[in-house]
Formats: sequence, structure tokens, C-alpha cells
Amino acid sequence: MEEFGGFADLLATRAHRTPEAACLLVGDGDRVTTVTWEDFDARVTARARELAGAGAACEAVLATGGIDCLVEAFACVAAGLQCALINPFEADEEARRLIAACDADALWAPARRRAALAGALRTGPAPGRVRPRQVLFFTSGTTARAKAVALTDASLMASAWRGASMLPLSASDRLLAALPLSHVFGFVCGVLWGMQCGCPVALGRGMRRFESDFALFEPTAVSLVPTLARWALDRNVLGQSVRLVLAGAAPCPPDVVRDLRKQGIRLCCGYGLTETSSGVALSLGDDPHAMTVCPRTQVRISADGEVIVRAPGSLMRGYYGQADTAPVDGWLATGDAGRIDDAGLLHVSGRLKDVAVLSNGTKLFIPDYERALKRALGEEDLAVIACNGAPVLVCGALARHQGATERDIERELAPVLARYPRESQVAHTVLLGHALPRTAAGDVRRWSIQKEVEKCQPKKK
Repeated sequence: MEEFGGFADLLATRAHRTPEAACLLVGDGDRVTTVTWEDFDARVTARARELAGAGAACEAVLATGGIDCLVEAFACVAAGLQCALINPFEADEEARRLIAACDADALWAPARRRAALAGALRTGPAPGRVRPRQVLFFTSGTTARAKAVALTDASLMASAWRGASMLPLSASDRLLAALPLSHVFGFVCGVLWGMQCGCPVALGRGMRRFESDFALFEPTAVSLVPTLARWALDRNVLGQSVRLVLAGAAPCPPDVVRDLRKQGIRLCCGYGLTETSSGVALSLGDDPHAMTVCPRTQVRISADGEVIVRAPGSLMRGYYGQADTAPVDGWLATGDAGRIDDAGLLHVSGRLKDVAVLSNGTKLFIPDYERALKRALGEEDLAVIACNGAPVLVCGALARHQGATERDIERELAPVLARYPRESQVAHTVLLGHALPRTAAGDVRRWSIQKEVEKCQPKKK
């Protein structure tokens, strides 16, 4: 598998060797337009010339998806700008915070949002932490507020090469880019994976057209988060063309594994982080939780069970503006719990932060606890957090318990809670009255819930 040193190397090579080959597929109504490598390279080059002449140092790109957005991201790098990819679904207040946090002095966004966001742009000289061709992705914000991770186009292409070496696509395949480009998994495994392999990438048209995109583009491969895979299965939209699903960003539930296999679709589960430019390991066999470590990547497990990764060329430079957060000696502590089996395959069991230490020292693995409560209630929109050293059940939008009180919920859960030691039982229940805040991957934003619940709790005297 050929390696590319960055976006410029990728485009120059493909545009020179196979200029008329399909690079991107773009949907317009019921028509598909093919964008060749020569066309895409020309668009990036022209836009890079415009950006270089504008004099900006860092552009925040509201990553709405589509060809114009992808051109902008590639052009930022080609022009020598720092590029920060922002989740387009963030509310204006949070989007402004992210734009300011990356020192952006230019903004690419739909006209309807520019006025609301432009005030967050920097007006003075660029600080030293703004670096040419640096690409910033924000962490998911599951356990803490989102932080900007400093990557490069070279690290992103190195990650794409690692994954493609294990799971190659061909020019006769079609990869559907269905995930947000602001998520490193969506960018690397939704777009760069295909580009690395010379496989045409069909640019998804957003969630409103997610179902129709499968019928329009007839993809053979698609990268999905598990919640989106479940959604696609429930609506039977994968069709006859999809042969391979690459799932990532969260553990894949057994029912998703089972139902994909029933349809004869190969499932591979990937493990990676924003801090590693995505790919670290990939399941290639029957067990989706037993993953082969990617080429030129090393994984070890610390004494307390934490996954530690070494991936030359793919690790972050550090969190933006925090010079002391670069990986030490080339090794990154992931914050994930895991083990390596006798066959050398990696198993990741969850975030170490998902273990709540209660006031008496008891350790409670929150994901398992939540699953038991969800099964008992028949509800999905709930979470468990620790407040004042005790478990607290937080309920969002409850479909089957509308009008129920906290006491009603606790009475219904009493039989299942009785199986746990007293100190591990839910101390009290909070009904928020709105859906729980979630990341783009569908994970609950625990830090946000914690903050909201703590505001409502009486202060200790």
C-alpha cells in the first residue's frame, strides 16, 4: 500500500497518475456527479490561492460536509493555514467558544450562521501556537469539555494508511462518507480511507438524506458509529450494495453485530482516538471486540489496566495551547481500560473515567450499571453520575414514563437495585425534563449533565 506524506502528496500523485479516475461522487437530486482527481486537485489549488492572498492564519471551518467543505479543509492546508474543523450542530454559544479557543481569524460557514459566529474571530496578531498546516479536531466532550487536538495532514494520512493496509478498498468499491467531517473518525475513515485506496468517495448529504444516499450512491462500504448503524438497520436502508461496515467511536452492541451478519454484511470494528488521528486497532475476525493492532503501532497495558499507544507519525502534537500535553517519549496514555489476549489482540472495555469511586471506596463501572437500569425501565435516555460520592440516576426524555415522578422511577427500579450492595444503589433520581445532551457519536455528555445536576443540588453546610 503506497504511503502519502500529506494532502499535497496525495493530490499530486493521484492527479498525475490517474487524472480522470473518480475521486468523489456528489449527489444532486436523483443524479450523481463524478469529480475526478484532476478536478478536485484544481478546485483545491484555486481555493488555496484565494486563502493565501487573504492573509489569515487560522480558519475555523463549520464542517457541514459536502464537496465545498472538503475543498476548504484541503485548501487551508495547501495555503499554509491552520484549519479548525467545528461541529456544525453545536449551538451558537458553544461554536463561538470553540472558534475563539483555536485563535481563528477567518471563518467558513453557511451565510445564515456567519453573523452569529463571526464575533468570536480573533482580530489581533496570531499567537505563537497557531502553526501552518496544523489541523485541529475537537474531542467528543463525553467526560469533559471539548478540547482542540493538534494534528496535521501528514498524521491524518498516516492513520489512513494504517487502516487501509489492513482493510483495503479497490477502485470498483464506493465508500459512503456519512459521518460529520468535524469528527476525526468521519474524516479519516469516511473520506481519507477511500482516497488512500483510490476508491471513489460518495459525499453524504447529511442526516435528512441519510436513507436516500444509500439508494442514490449504492455504496459497497460505509463507516458508521454504532447508533447510526442501528438506525440504518431498523429502517432497512443498507440495501443490496453494502458489503462492509466499519464501525467506530463507540463499542458495537451485540444486536448490531448480529443483524449486520444476518444481512451478509462484513463488520469490522475500529479503535482509535482523536489524539491518535483515529486508527489504532481493527477487528478482522469473527469477534468484533478482538482487534489487531495497526501496522507501525505498538500497544501496551499499564499496571492499572490503561491502554498506552505508540504510533509514530499519527499521534497528536498536544492539546492546542497546552504545550505540556504532547505525548511523552512517543507514548500516549489513552484513558481507556483494556487488555491484550494470548493471541496479541486488543480488547478495550471502556473509559477509566467510567469507573465511579463512591464515598466508601467502592468502584462502580457505570456503563454496566446503566445497561441494567435501562433494561429494567425499558428506557434509553438515562445516565448515572456520581454526586457527593453516591450514584445519581439522571433521566432525560422518557418515552414510556411520561408524567412519572422520581419516586415512581425509584419504585420500579427497586427490584433490580436490590441486587447491588446498599452503597452502590441509586441515592436519588433527577428528572431533567429534556433529552440528555449527547456528542456527535451519540454518547452522553457526562460533564454537562454533572454540571446541570450539581446546580440543582442543595449545597452542603
